[in-house]
Amino acid sequence: MEGNIYRPEGSTLSSPENKFYLSSMGGLSSAMNEGKILEGIATLCEPGMNLSVNLGGRYGIMPREEVAYIPMGETVKDIAVITRVGRAVAFKVIGFEKDQSGKSYPILSRRAAQKECMERYLMGLMPGDIIEAKVTHLEQFGAFVDIGCGITSLLSIDCISVSRISHPRDRLYVGMRIPVIIKSIDRDSGRIYVTHRELLGTWEENASRFKVGQTVSGVVRSVESYGVFVEIAPNLAGLAELRDDIAVGQITAAYIKSIIPEKMKIKLVLIDSYKGEKIPFEAKYFVDTEAVNHIDYWRYSPYNCDKVIETVFS
Repeated sequence: MEGNIYRPEGSTLSSPENKFYLSSMGGLSSAMNEGKILEGIATLCEPGMNLSVNLGGRYGIMPREEVAYIPMGETVKDIAVITRVGRAVAFKVIGFEKDQSGKSYPILSRRAAQKECMERYLMGLMPGDIIEAKVTHLEQFGAFVDIGCGITSLLSIDCISVSRISHPRDRLYVGMRIPVIIKSIDRDSGRIYVTHRELLGTWEENASRFKVGQTVSGVVRSVESYGVFVEIAPNLAGLAELRDDIAVGQITAAYIKSIIPEKMKIKLVLIDSYKGEKIPFEAKYFVDTEAVNHIDYWRYSPYNCDKVIETVFS
């Protein structure tokens, strides 16, 4: 069997290897001896804040203190335990005990799995590294994403895309899997911050998908005194003249009047607008994250443009 792979929780739940180790008490014992990280579904939280985890035909117990790895030595909060119920959890088998009937059951530790993930994987990453993430929670200021074994990182709203959005839900949803780039790592506190917008293409890459004379769909992202910003791609917005009947969040049909790279501007004419629940386009990644796992530098703005928007990772 191969060594541990540190991915967001739920990634290996249905894998043959995970099923093999969960299939018997012998398999669970081997997992403990080999230090394997497995996954199961937390189905119940006892009054004492211990989790019961479904292992496929049997159960394991995860004591409260084993639910999460907290580098700063803080106590695991009740909410951190309760919110695991119904979700996949990563864990290592750390022992066996017997219930009142004398039947053995495994003792599980998510803390041990997260500690290994942090020390052997995450702390070895560098700014600019591209990794997989899973959206776990959305707030006004950004999204929290699982970057390995349930360890979360903040993806701030300004790092989701270059185009202005009012809330992360304009682009993401809980459970969504996305590639992210390591933005910074505080190795003392263990806090890791990530970014996403650099994978969505430069101004020129996005603008090259459109031509003057086309009528395209978009989303109104901002209404200013001098005009209306309409997002026509996740990393690209154009400016249209102000209209009284336009509001943020509306879906629009917009005519492309001009594309000006040296000013990084796209001028639009609004043709129609309506309230819609769905974004009329999907994110397009301009970096092949299957082949590329690191970038050092990214410049959004064209090189003949005076305004510079860039990210330096190293």
